[in-house]
Amino acid sequence: MTTAESAPESSQTGEFDLGALLAERGAERYELHSRYLNHQLPRMLHTIGFDKVYERAEGAYFFDADGNDYLDMLAGFGVMGLGRHHPVVRKALHDVLDLSLADLTRFDCQPLPGLLAEKLLAHSPHLDRVFFGNSGTEAVEGALKFARYVTGRPRVLYCAHAFHGLTTGSLSVNGESAFRDGFAPLLRDTAVPLGDLDALERELRKGDVAALIVEPIQGKGVHEAPPGYLRAAQELLHRHKALLIADEVQTGLGRTGDFYAYQHEEGVEPDLVCVAKALSGGYVPVGATIGKDWIFKKVYSSMDRVLVHSASFGANAQAMAAGLAVLSVMENEQIVAGVRATGELLRSRLAALKDKYELLADVRGRGLMIGIEFGRPRSLKLRGRWTMLQAARKGLFAQMVVVPLLQRHRILTQVSGDHMEVIKLIPPLIIGEREVYRFVDAFSAVMEDAHDGGGLVWEFGRTLVKQAVAHR
Repeated sequence: MTTAESAPESSQTGEFDLGALLAERGAERYELHSRYLNHQLPRMLHTIGFDKVYERAEGAYFFDADGNDYLDMLAGFGVMGLGRHHPVVRKALHDVLDLSLADLTRFDCQPLPGLLAEKLLAHSPHLDRVFFGNSGTEAVEGALKFARYVTGRPRVLYCAHAFHGLTTGSLSVNGESAFRDGFAPLLRDTAVPLGDLDALERELRKGDVAALIVEPIQGKGVHEAPPGYLRAAQELLHRHKALLIADEVQTGLGRTGDFYAYQHEEGVEPDLVCVAKALSGGYVPVGATIGKDWIFKKVYSSMDRVLVHSASFGANAQAMAAGLAVLSVMENEQIVAGVRATGELLRSRLAALKDKYELLADVRGRGLMIGIEFGRPRSLKLRGRWTMLQAARKGLFAQMVVVPLLQRHRILTQVSGDHMEVIKLIPPLIIGEREVYRFVDAFSAVMEDAHDGGGLVWEFGRTLVKQAVAHR
């Protein structure tokens, strides 16, 4: 057989064969990342034993080459709200490609963006218009620009420990110094403590504040705004002619047991709302800045300003189709009601373990956004080991729990933030009792090991301590 005869069909025809490429080069995944992308990512994954090779995914599970299932309690940082490869979303994307639409002409009005905006606004009855971008940070950037323009003021307030994105504008309202360090100068925005109305009012009195941007439940540490805070903050802001921006990029679309997290507090009606992540269906990035009619009409005040805020890929047909399919599934499968029931089951089962395990300090959150916090134990033996870890680096114990959950129980979770002893659970919204019981059983087993004072948990802890000290 000649060389030409033995070559793959795709090589003979010049066609691109993605399956063949992955079959040929997929095993190089970690090497390729080390060489061409962020070289610290594979290094970190190797260090903590997260360098798994997942072959496929479905719903709330990954599968390796041997067919072992891994329960996903991370959902791609919240992107996979409906789990992976939901059949309705898949079909919508096949359909939109097969239709060969005249997409992104820039000089027409396609129906899909209007249809998706209509559906989103049906869940946001006090809001009127939508701008579609491509990500959560873009949704935030849009809200910041709109707030500054319509108020004529330069400064935006944000809450300490907030996370609103990593582009320059959204980084200016990011409450974590680890993300901000080295990227100055940023915009001159100002942090206030979450829940501190006096601090908010002090800043508002200066007369230069355009808005307060707030996550109703902060992703970093899973800290919820105190009861009544959002309503009182809204009243203060409006009294001082400033706006309330709700960042629902992670908390929105049912994550907390309501369509938006701000809806847990009666009377809260933000002027601008940012959504993204789960709206994508896990396939096509999409972000949305949703706002009141008067805001949009002031930003887009004339035909000369028709493109004053725009996005090259914004409102593309694939993203709009994915978003429409996601909202259809949420309505038809009653996703929000399921989140309330499953979230309450998971949170109550975990909270019941607090009396049993002294290292378990708190279980908090709403719906399927739950924080598990660890704290200083009472017993002398455990306290000594806890102190050793804290001296090396805060957050090591939480990492010690995350690793055996994956290594021994095949459950993927994450530490909620740098220097935090908190694990955050943001699983796909479609999980049920089976996944709750699997997680609680595995978590209990890891806690038993940690409280026994031996086993892989503390052994891994010693490894992490050595690494933490070596990299100071």
